[in-house]
Amino acid sequence: MEMRKIGLIGGMSFESSAVYYRMINEAVRERLGGLRSAEVLLHSVDFQKIVDLQKAGRWDDAALRLSNVARGLTAGGADCVLICTNTMHLIADQVQASVDVPLINIIDETARRLRAEGCRRPLLLATRYTMEHGFYAERMRAHGIDLAVPDAEGRVLTHNVIFDELCAGKVLHSSRAALIALIEKAKTDGADAVILGCTEICLILDPAKLPLPGFDSTAIHAEAAVDFALGCEMVSSAA
Repeated sequence: MEMRKIGLIGGMSFESSAVYYRMINEAVRERLGGLRSAEVLLHSVDFQKIVDLQKAGRWDDAALRLSNVARGLTAGGADCVLICTNTMHLIADQVQASVDVPLINIIDETARRLRAEGCRRPLLLATRYTMEHGFYAERMRAHGIDLAVPDAEGRVLTHNVIFDELCAGKVLHSSRAALIALIEKAKTDGADAVILGCTEICLILDPAKLPLPGFDSTAIHAEAAVDFALGCEMVSSAA
């Protein structure tokens, strides 16, 4: 069969981009057998430049940069585009508007999986930008999902674990225990699931071994890309 070509905007961080590449190719091999692998174009950006824009609140500049990357991927033949990070979905609509192929949105795909499992009140563990800027919660609400986030101290903890440790390739047992404690508290407060809402969190938390049902946004996003590439379903572009 002829596969559609997947375009990945990666490097944010390269730790999670490597996970995307492995998951996508493992899924294609599992579904098609033999030595089959995915048709993938990956543009890996310099993450420090993106982080500097995030810290400065220069989201329009970030959108322009990622839109240029997306156009480059489509010029190279990509049939869809994925932004391989939750945080930069803050500017996903701008990136989608810059290309004529679908942008497979990690928030939409995660929301669909939550709904399919009957979960409506998940805890979101993510970067401070994702937890506090409102774009993630707003898009989830459109799917009937009401997000919970950790308290201010918990948000700082989660953000720091992501940027200071996971993005640098460090996985600490103490940080795993601290994140699991946040999930335990959310369960007590009425959460019915937990979203691993940063593409690096799967490096430290196993969604199958948590106090609440875990939804790994990285795995969900990668699976959606494979579904699209193999024509299993048509993924609609971001609304």
